[in-house]
Amino acid sequence: MNTLVNHMVIIPPLVFAFLMWFAGTAAIVWLDSRSRATYATSLTLAGLVAISATALVWNIRDDASAAGAYVGFAAAIVVWGWHEMSFLMGMVAGPNHAECPADATGWRRFSAATATVIHHELAIAATAIVLFAVTWGAPNQAAPLTFLLLFVFRLSAKFNLYLGVPNLSDEVFPEHLAYLKSYFRKARCNALFPFSIVLGSALTAWAWMAAQAAPAGSGVAASGTLLAGLAALGVVEHLFLVLPLRDAKMWQWASSSSTRTAKAAVIFEQAGKIK
Repeated sequence: MNTLVNHMVIIPPLVFAFLMWFAGTAAIVWLDSRSRATYATSLTLAGLVAISATALVWNIRDDASAAGAYVGFAAAIVVWGWHEMSFLMGMVAGPNHAECPADATGWRRFSAATATVIHHELAIAATAIVLFAVTWGAPNQAAPLTFLLLFVFRLSAKFNLYLGVPNLSDEVFPEHLAYLKSYFRKARCNALFPFSIVLGSALTAWAWMAAQAAPAGSGVAASGTLLAGLAALGVVEHLFLVLPLRDAKMWQWASSSSTRTAKAAVIFEQAGKIK
């Protein structure tokens, strides 16, 4: 009986985390694969939704229930999706839109690569600060922790792509982001990758243990399980960087244009990388 009860408490948050990740990625795939003439409208509407989601995070900051954890988690995914849209649609990236110079190495290559995405990374960091600020000292920390977790996995994925991994999928970058692939390196592996897997696994284990240690059905238990599920997805996505698999194929159905394979692959590479 206790096992059945535990499963009834654990499974829903894990399923919810997967569905939010899946639906969020599919929505971005569809919106980014549409005509560029639609981007401004899509970003404006998504921005309004993201602002509403941030206000919702503030409104539920004192809700320590499982329902509050679900709402906070979903709100963070919505805000994250808006940021990813702004990057993938080429609206917020960095001041450098040029390909990496062929002779660039060391600090020169790193600084040039940083300049291609720095505005977007700073925007994400600022949003994380806002989410922590509006929930500071409150019991419901699901939203800021979810957003921070996504940011950590995103940075890890970007550094691994920069240092070199076997599976880049750089041939499918959309035209307006094609210059980015020149900053990625294809290699057997890199020294950071094992640490990324260990860190992701440790975050998964930490969130899971926090959930198990909390009272069943509580907001803390739900938040921990949601974060554990999201972190596990982040680890899987990192593994796709070294496996000989084209993970973007699963998103072809969501693309609205004839360039389904190319669009879906780069969006998953950039947005789904918990990314």
